[in-house]
This record gives sequence, structure tokens and C-alpha cells, in this order.
Amino acid sequence: MIIYLHGFDSTSPGNHEKVLQLQFVDPDVRPISYSTIHPRHDMSHLLKEVHKQLMLSADEEVVICGVGLGGYWSERIGFLCGIPSVIFNPNLHPEVNMQGRIERPEEYIDIASKCVSEFRTKNKGNCTVVLSENDEVLDNKVSEQELKDYYQVVWDKEQSHKFKDISHHLQLIKSLKRLPSL
Repeated sequence: MIIYLHGFDSTSPGNHEKVLQLQFVDPDVRPISYSTIHPRHDMSHLLKEVHKQLMLSADEEVVICGVGLGGYWSERIGFLCGIPSVIFNPNLHPEVNMQGRIERPEEYIDIASKCVSEFRTKNKGNCTVVLSENDEVLDNKVSEQELKDYYQVVWDKEQSHKFKDISHHLQLIKSLKRLPSL
């Protein structure tokens, strides 16, 4: 099973395209939608929904994927649920770069203070990061510096921030599927 978390633009047709591409790796792709507006509520909702999908699935090999803001959540939810994650152009600091786009950006700071301390150290090797050289929204060199000591970082030369085509990374996603540690 692959769990897919969309980015901030939840209504983009690109989300459906990514789900279709992920189905080449596993026919059981489960997109989980969330509001993107209220971070504390989003985290609670995502944890509950991912846990429910894990309980409902007979598949023993699971990976969670997300793009942009979905990458932010995939890293954390994957860690908290004990499943590997693949994050594309993750928005690592929505409290800074989403001012004016979400109602309560300060909730991301609150989430960071309530998450397990040093969670990346504890999650080391359980997440793979795919960064676009052509990301027009985020400075991925900064993201690489923040994540490279914890996770494998793969660079993509073609895609933009929304990462419309993930097909070059499907084998990577397939290789990371493994049993959840519930």
C-alpha cells in the first residue's frame, strides 16, 4: 500500500496524476485529504486516517509519500506511524513561507515543540528526500543542508516544485516499502 498526501494545492489535477503514477508501483494507493488550513487539526486528522488505513489494509508493505506540504506531513506521520516515507520538495518550514496562506502558521511551531525531540535522529534512514533542482518555490539547497545528515537525498534535474512527473522515482519508492512498526 502507498499512502499519498497532497501538497498545499489540494485541488490540483496533478495529485490525481501522481496517484496514477504511484499505481505502477502498487495498485493500492490511498490518497488522504486534509484541509491545509489548520495545522493542529490536520496533524490529528492525518494520524487518525493513516492509522485507520494501516488497520484496514492486508498489505504488509507500506510507504507514505507527499509533495511540498504533503512532504512535511509525510516525514512526521511516517515517523509517528513507523512507516518509511518518500518526500518530494518538502516544505520544511510552513510557519515561515506560508504566512498569509494559512490561518494559523504559528501552529506549526507548536507542533514542532510537541513532536518527539530530535525526531530526525530517531527517524534516520527511514525517509528518502527527492529535491528538484528547478524548484521555483523553495530553496532546496537549504532543504538538503537540513536533511542530508538524516536521510538519503536524491536530486531531480527536470521537475518543478509541484513535481508533476514522479515516474523516474517509482523504483525508489517500490524499494522502500516495508512493514509498519505499529
